[in-house]
Amino acid sequence: MNDIALTFSDDQAAAFDSVAEMLRHAGIDLGDALLQPPGGGPDQVMAVTGKAGSGKTLLLSELYKALQAAGVEIVSGDYESRRKREKRTLAILAPTNKAASVLRLRGVPATTIHRILYTPVYDPEYEKIAEWLAGGGERPEIEGLSELALDRAAAFFATNKSVPGALAAAGLRGSDFITGWKRREEPLDIGFVDESSMLDDKQFEDLKEIFPTLLLFGDPAQLAPVNQSGTMVFEKLPEERVLNLSRIHRQQADNPILDLAHALADPELGFEQFERMIEAAAARDERVVWSQRVEVDLMARSPVLVWRNATRIRLINAFRAVHGAPEDALLAGEPLICDGIELPLKHRKKRLDLEARGLIKGAQVVYLGEGRKPGFSRLHVMGAEDPQVSAASIVKIEKPGEEEPFIPFAARMGATFLHGAAVTIHKAQGSQWGDVQVFAPDLYAAARMGRMEAGQALWKRLAYVAITRAQERLYWVVRNRLAKPTTPLRVDDLRALAPAPLTLEAAAGADLAGET
Repeated sequence: MNDIALTFSDDQAAAFDSVAEMLRHAGIDLGDALLQPPGGGPDQVMAVTGKAGSGKTLLLSELYKALQAAGVEIVSGDYESRRKREKRTLAILAPTNKAASVLRLRGVPATTIHRILYTPVYDPEYEKIAEWLAGGGERPEIEGLSELALDRAAAFFATNKSVPGALAAAGLRGSDFITGWKRREEPLDIGFVDESSMLDDKQFEDLKEIFPTLLLFGDPAQLAPVNQSGTMVFEKLPEERVLNLSRIHRQQADNPILDLAHALADPELGFEQFERMIEAAAARDERVVWSQRVEVDLMARSPVLVWRNATRIRLINAFRAVHGAPEDALLAGEPLICDGIELPLKHRKKRLDLEARGLIKGAQVVYLGEGRKPGFSRLHVMGAEDPQVSAASIVKIEKPGEEEPFIPFAARMGATFLHGAAVTIHKAQGSQWGDVQVFAPDLYAAARMGRMEAGQALWKRLAYVAITRAQERLYWVVRNRLAKPTTPLRVDDLRALAPAPLTLEAAAGADLAGET
């Protein structure tokens, strides 16, 4: 452990040692930095669990650094060099773009589970650039691509480790260098999965087929996936394969948001008592706000978190109304949530292309404007490494009291979207925002109903998940009121931050999700 032990609590140090022992059985000795070829031994699965603030991310980060220092190659899902397939590899995964981006902001090169299940097929000419960037080839000479463009690609890759992002920095579009996507046929080596409380049994089985050594990181206090009977995949592992972390008080003791989240573990705590705790926290710390209204300015990038679907629909329509959004069109800057892909089986390649670009179910998107063809939208996928895409879209705006949603415009098929100014707490799992608004009347309704989930009051699980989505400031909204916007919706900041867009526009005559 050496200097790592200086930053770890006792339970983190014990977990690190247990994982190191599992890796040693897999042929990787972190202590001596010795790597053996994959031996084809028995599969190993282990889980590190703990509530918010217990240090799961710190442990994941230190294990990643130790494996990298030992010579293990990092697999991103963007590109895998054929020359390195005999080496030991590590892939760090998260269920959503936002969850992966949270890890990347902390220096951990994470990607989504989908990007590991499906791999890109590169054009042979541009694969030379990918091979060079990955350290497996000489600097290439590509017709039509200047030395300066290659320098831009190398500079981007040096800091971001994304091959598509580097190629985009060189001025290439996704359709230039990626010819398609295919289901992974060969297994990988070691997999770390963050936010594993969101995994369902099917995803877990898929991951076990790909990774003979699998380490899950999860929070048992969150909400279990739908149709999982209140259980999470790591709760089905043998007890000796689950390493539980306690909260690190010396590091997190001054965080009022985490204090409130952990207070929910008290079985005697009632809703009214909990609200008094929030009110007291707001009086002494600006990171907690006792709010008499929903702040509409925050809703464009950070959705209001609700329990009831009817509340979600009302807030969305109120948001559009105060911004003067017309019924038959979207305003640039309106937030959307991807609700899936509507494409027939014969267009499987198009589906994989969209999903690999980040348009997976639950992805948070900002509408930038109309595409070049009717029904196409220019979109910014929040948390994606190459965020700007143009895709055939079907946008559904739900109306209070109406069974069928209103569709302002739509392609015949493509990515489907719901409005994202408000989302249910279930759908917010795996995401974090700087500022988070929680609609308290909904949680009060859940408390009045007395519903339980996995032995705990449902309102407490909902409150825990909602509160822990906040990275910097928590707004506890206690009234059904909406503030007026102080500024119009904007997208200029997203355009300034994004690399060159990867287009998914279709060729002439094809009304789908773009040729690649």
